[in-house]
Amino acid sequence: MFRHGLRVSELCSLKLSGIDLESKVFHVRRLKGCDHGVQEFYNGETAAIKAWLVKRGKMDPPATIEELFVSERRRQLSRVTVWAMIRQVAAAAGLQHLELHPHMLRHSCGYVLVNKGIDVRVIQDFLGHRSISSTVRYTRLNRSRFAKLF
Repeated sequence: MFRHGLRVSELCSLKLSGIDLESKVFHVRRLKGCDHGVQEFYNGETAAIKAWLVKRGKMDPPATIEELFVSERRRQLSRVTVWAMIRQVAAAAGLQHLELHPHMLRHSCGYVLVNKGIDVRVIQDFLGHRSISSTVRYTRLNRSRFAKLF
């Protein structure tokens, strides 16, 4: 979710048919009026997806389940389950006081890309924002944004 700026519902709705391990890309069907797109798998993600597909196959989900991620109940992974997973990891890390939630990962992705110096228009496309105003909010916390003006 973090690396690709996915919303929890976008993660849960990733389809097997949208994954191309040979080309190392996957299709993201963006929600909330954002533009759909194709994203590349990065460092180790292809191997992780391959390993997951082996485990998923052993779970033997019904053929009607087209989503990449399934729960231990062999159903499409739900938003509620992802929320619970994130809270569990936060608690294990001693961060439960921050009340972390899945959408924080999407925002963190935007902030990290801005802080790396990635062009705002590229970030806009990466996150699927139709309006640049949805993307520029990530620049507000970047202290170095004015460093090279003079």
